Amino acid sequence: MANQTDTFPKLLIKNAERFKHKAAIREKDFGIWQSWTWSQMRDEIFTLANGMAALGFKRGDKMAIVGRNRPRLYWGMCAAQCLGGIPVPVYQDSVADEMQYVLEHSEVSFVLAEDQEQVDKMLEIHESCPAMQHVIYDDPRGMRDYEEGHLHDFEKLQQLGREFAKENPDYLMQEINKGKGEDIGIFLYTSGTTGKPKGVVMTNDNIIITAQNSVKFDNLSKDEEIVSYLPMAWVGDHIFSYAQAYVTGFCVNCPESEATVATDLREIGPTYYFAPPRVFEGILTTVTIRMLDAGKLKQKMFNYFMKVAKKTGVAMLDGKEVSGKERFLYWLGNILVYAPLKNTMGFSRIRLAYTAGEAIGPEIFDFFRSLGINIKQLYGQTEAAVFITMQPDGEIYADTVGIPAPGVEVKVNDNGEVMYRSPGVFHSYYKNEASTNETKDEEGFVYTGDAGYFADNGHLKIIDRAKDVGKFSDGSMFAPKYIENKLKFFPHIKEVVALGDGKDYCTAFINIDLEAVGNWAERNNVPYASYQELAGNEHVYQMMLESIDEVNKDLSTDSLMSKSQIHRFLILHKELDPDDGELTRTGKVRRRIVNEKYEVLIDALYNGAKDCYINTEVAFEDGRKGSIEATLKISDAKTFEPNVKEAS
Repeated sequence: MANQTDTFPKLLIKNAERFKHKAAIREKDFGIWQSWTWSQMRDEIFTLANGMAALGFKRGDKMAIVGRNRPRLYWGMCAAQCLGGIPVPVYQDSVADEMQYVLEHSEVSFVLAEDQEQVDKMLEIHESCPAMQHVIYDDPRGMRDYEEGHLHDFEKLQQLGREFAKENPDYLMQEINKGKGEDIGIFLYTSGTTGKPKGVVMTNDNIIITAQNSVKFDNLSKDEEIVSYLPMAWVGDHIFSYAQAYVTGFCVNCPESEATVATDLREIGPTYYFAPPRVFEGILTTVTIRMLDAGKLKQKMFNYFMKVAKKTGVAMLDGKEVSGKERFLYWLGNILVYAPLKNTMGFSRIRLAYTAGEAIGPEIFDFFRSLGINIKQLYGQTEAAVFITMQPDGEIYADTVGIPAPGVEVKVNDNGEVMYRSPGVFHSYYKNEASTNETKDEEGFVYTGDAGYFADNGHLKIIDRAKDVGKFSDGSMFAPKYIENKLKFFPHIKEVVALGDGKDYCTAFINIDLEAVGNWAERNNVPYASYQELAGNEHVYQMMLESIDEVNKDLSTDSLMSKSQIHRFLILHKELDPDDGELTRTGKVRRRIVNEKYEVLIDALYNGAKDCYINTEVAFEDGRKGSIEATLKISDAKTFEPNVKEAS
């Protein structure tokens, strides 16, 4: 008998029967939440799939999904899979040239675009993508005067689908029944930290079996509510907002826009939440700014009860013994501080929260856990369908990423590189056999590119990207991410690039957080006209110096990292930006590009200069190029004699 849960269309049919009247997906539009049940969603998807079939979409064809998290874009994924096709989600904030590479490489023939902005990008690259035949758009606003014959309004295509279904009543179910678990289900392109993005080919089994295992591990149920706001092209969103939702039947909520995510979070009150570290860092920055603006009494109360939370909250969350007095103080703190704070963040109902993508600063991690929020770290990558290691309840440590996820084998090879094998291991890199063979060995183990080791408690500890871990000139270890995360805990620091490989000591580039430092400037009557002017302010340099002092003092007590204290630093005159190639679309630093682009600044950090002139090319949102010039001040930081704590 055929497996009735080995593809997403089959799961959709099953959910439409067992959760007929239960909300499957919601969308906030014009300030009002619209809702679709599982049976309504099935009908919408089937109608779309029939419309696509009428246009000639067939088994093996690829359809790009371009836009923000919208129900119709998620439906497009499943509609393509109904016909045996392959969805290819694309980062919606990519410029047209970046999209062209992915669409051309994956040989996309259909595109489902959110709105006029994304359609314009498709029209710009249409001639460079010979396989592209049809572009379907969700939002018709602004599209009235577009005459191109290959453009199709979503609703009109669904009407075409209804007519096709009347003439071919059995066609769609026949196509769905042909689908199997081993079929290719999706292409997910990597963020391209070191070069061109790679198309990660995933089967239905890769995604569905991994989702089933992770759901069981965390006891997720049909009653969860999640808010989907992370890029649809990212594997994390595909697992949390698509795969796990289809496996459990829980409800996915799409915010109105990026600007309304915080408000929409409060309205929905998710029970299950996922965010990369930068989102948690941003939330903590906002909390800190609000407290600086509060009255003295509120500040005093907040600071007192946060000390209580730090001491007691994590222990209580982990089910450890605490005294009656500590329990009472935490209860009181919950009434006065923690509950209102969680409500403001939209975290009142969270049963489980995850962070992944890169290491999170231990201080940030502990802040949220001390409030009673069950936040865990997981370690994964696109090629694993996310999950490599997970943290079981009661075994959650800020400096480790957990134990192997269900069905996953993890080992550390002789070079210190983490390797894994699992049901989620990707099929291949599309049209790149050489990279596939370099990444997977003959036994099916995948090289992660990350350096790590298993701690005494059996949990995996990731040091850094293996290629990023270097050595100072004296041979001691240099792990930049570790240092950067410590500095990014401070709300006025948004991004850090630590430097030191092959050098005598560690230095750093810093990006200020414009919201936090701008708020400080307003409170202290410090006038500024631009990011650049504020970044060069001497008081801002002093602020950074104090934070670096704290980090250096902390590093001096770590036997492995005491050499990594920051000796000199500068504040960059511009924010690192994906459009300038300095960050990936998921916010990771492209170190090679930063090192090349700012070579003159790196030289100045190490030759004793007190300042350095630089002229930097920048890209504007409309694709034009410009330049920013500045003479940046270079400051020396205080370092401390190693003072390694004895193991207790």
